[in-house]
Amino acid sequence: MLLAALLCYVGFTALCLSMPRHYGELLRRSLTESRRFWLRLTGWSALLLSCWAAVDADGWAIGLVQWFAVLMGSAVLLVALMPFRPRWVLTLAGCGTLLSPLAALNQLLM
Repeated sequence: MLLAALLCYVGFTALCLSMPRHYGELLRRSLTESRRFWLRLTGWSALLLSCWAAVDADGWAIGLVQWFAVLMGSAVLLVALMPFRPRWVLTLAGCGTLLSPLAALNQLLM
């Protein structure tokens, strides 16, 4: 489930950054259309991969329920961090991106 949680947070962060307001607030630059497209594609891809990771870990019955819980938890974390600690959003997304391959390797070995 760690892989699903990391991918959910990274996906929601990418979708958040695909909005001009949040992109400008977090990165202090303007958002181009091509970058917006790639951020949306990355966000939705990460969310789909997180669903696959959850189902792969625990099966369809429990995996989907846990995936929805992780989906909500990562969204709440992102929404809570945005107004109070906006720089932590990018730090956590970077950590999630770096730790995802290790979590995938762990899930494959178990």
